[in-house]
Amino acid sequence: MLELLLCASITVLPDYLFRRYVQGKRIGHEITIYSVWYELRYGITTCLILTISLITMIFYFHPSTSSATAIFRTISVLPEGGGRVAEVYVDVNSKVKAGDLLFRLDSSQQEAAVLEAKKRLAEVDASFDLAKTELAAADAKVREAESDLQQAVDEYNTFNKLNKSEASSVSAREVERRQQVMQGRQASVAAAEAAKQSVQVRLDHLLPAERATAEAGLDQAEVALTKTEVRAGVDGTLQQFSLRKGDVVNPLLRPAGILVPTEAGRVALIAGFGQIESEIIKVGMIGEATCIARPFVIIPLVVTDVQSVIAGGQLRQTDQVIDVQSTATPGSITTFMRPLFEGQSLGIPPGGTCIANVYSNKHDELEKVPAGSPEWLFYHAIDATALVHALILRIQAAMLPVQTLVLSGGH
Repeated sequence: MLELLLCASITVLPDYLFRRYVQGKRIGHEITIYSVWYELRYGITTCLILTISLITMIFYFHPSTSSATAIFRTISVLPEGGGRVAEVYVDVNSKVKAGDLLFRLDSSQQEAAVLEAKKRLAEVDASFDLAKTELAAADAKVREAESDLQQAVDEYNTFNKLNKSEASSVSAREVERRQQVMQGRQASVAAAEAAKQSVQVRLDHLLPAERATAEAGLDQAEVALTKTEVRAGVDGTLQQFSLRKGDVVNPLLRPAGILVPTEAGRVALIAGFGQIESEIIKVGMIGEATCIARPFVIIPLVVTDVQSVIAGGQLRQTDQVIDVQSTATPGSITTFMRPLFEGQSLGIPPGGTCIANVYSNKHDELEKVPAGSPEWLFYHAIDATALVHALILRIQAAMLPVQTLVLSGGH
C-alpha cells in the first residue's frame, strides 16, 4: 500500500492535476467513473509499473522474512545406565546450577562392587607384606646355604691336602665324597638364590601389576557408582521433569526431563530467507527485527553467519529410493543474526517468533562510480528504499498486538 501511494503521488496525481487544471476537465463531467481509465490511463499504467518495480527492488535488495525464531537447544536429562530411582532432589521448573544433583539411582550393586574392589586391593597389599616376609626367609636360606657351602669347601680342601701328603691317612674315596658334598652344597646355594629371585620378581613386578589391576577395578567401580548420580551439566531450568522415587529409567526409552540452558535462544535469531536472496544476504549486513513477545520494539541486528547449504536438499540413507519431487518445495537460506551492539540482549523468550529485515548497503559501490551516473542513481535508489522497508517493519510492530489479539482472536 505504501509503495502504491508513493508511486501514485508522482504518476496518477500529476496526471489528474494536469487534466483538471490545465485542460479544464471537470470531475463528473469530462472525468467520470466511466472515463477514469481513458483519461488517466497513462498515469495509472505508469503507477502500476513503478509500484511493481519498487516492491521488487525493496524485497530483493532488502530481504524480509516472518520465519525468524530464537531457536534454542535443550539437553535431555538421562542417566548413563538404567535403574530404579532412589532419590529425587529437584522438581519441575527448578533453577539449577552446573553440577547440582538432580536424582540418584539405586546404587546397592555398585556399592557392593566398590566394596569388593577395596577388599581385592587390601588382599594385594597383604600379599606385599607376605612377599616381603618370604623374601627375608629366602635371603636367610641363601646365607645358610652359602655357609654350608663354605664349610664343605673347607673340608674338601683339607681332605684333599691331607690325601696328597706322603704320610696321609685320608683315602681318595673320602676326598671324592667331600667333593660331592661340596657340589651338592653349591646346588643348594643356586636353588636358594633362585627361590629368592622368584620372590623378588613377584615383589617387584607381579604384585605391583596385581595392585594396579585392583586399583583400576576400584576406579571402575567408583565411576559406576558415580554414574548413579545424575547432575546438571550446565546452568538452566528443568522442564517436563516428572520423575519420582521408584520410577525405572532407561536411557534407551525416554529422558527423565529436559534441561533448558540459561543462555539458550537468548543471544541470536535464526531466520529463513528465500533462495532468490542468496546472492544478497552476506555476513555483516545490518538488520532489524520485531517479535510478538516484544511488541512496539525494534531490535537492531547484524548477520553473523549464513548457512552454506539449503536444508531442503538433504539426503539421508534409507531403505527407499528418494523421489526428487518430494524435495520440490524450495528451502530457505538459514541466516544467523545477533544483536548489533555488544551487551545488548534480545530480551525475547527462547522459541519466540519474529519478523526480520536485512538491508543492503551500497556505500562501497557508490564510492567507485562518478556522481550523477546511472549506476550512482541506482545505488542511491537501493539505499533509499531501505527506509520504506524499515517503515513497513515499524508499522508491522505497531500492528502486531492488534493483529494477534483482535484480528486473529489470539486472546
